[in-house]
Amino acid sequence: MKKQQKSRKEELKMSNNLQTFTKGLLKENPTLVLLLGCCPTLATTTSAINGMSMGLATTFVLVLSNIFISLLKNFIPDKVRIPCFIVVIASFVTVVQLVMQAYVPSIYETLGLFIPLIVVNCIVLGRAEAFASKNPVWPSLLDGLGMGLGFTCSLTVLGCIREFLGNGSIFNLAIMPETAKILVFILPPGAFIVLGFVIAIVNNLKKSK
Repeated sequence: MKKQQKSRKEELKMSNNLQTFTKGLLKENPTLVLLLGCCPTLATTTSAINGMSMGLATTFVLVLSNIFISLLKNFIPDKVRIPCFIVVIASFVTVVQLVMQAYVPSIYETLGLFIPLIVVNCIVLGRAEAFASKNPVWPSLLDGLGMGLGFTCSLTVLGCIREFLGNGSIFNLAIMPETAKILVFILPPGAFIVLGFVIAIVNNLKKSK
């Protein structure tokens, strides 16, 4: 009897962990469902590589900040929790910024101001406040990873579509001739158009399930 109860608890725990990880991929996708982090989404998705790079940088910060905030949650006074969260997030953003500047300077220069602005990205701070500060380390890690990968996939898809329609390429690989390019899609209006259509497609997929 005890073994059965233990087995059920383990299965329930695994199921909860799986839900925590997968919810950020589509069900609660930060970009396409919750509409968080729209500023970097619209500004950095002019190409697939830029969108993916921004997403991965944010994922790194999300995962590590969630882990550390979960570890420190019992030591942080409630009145100063937000400033403390920002200090933790800013530390990992600095690490990302220095690493990108050293090893991928071209991407770092392209993304520019949006790398340090990860500090105030509502996705990162939102997960710290809503999840990591209330849960153990492992679920917090899974939450950050799931949300980060969901964000990365969204930005990469948007970047692919905009780059394909605007430049005729994907990941800088030419696919369409120059005469077929639609310049508006790599300009700010194109970001709103593509985001709107992708959100509509995701909503239809969710309704059909």
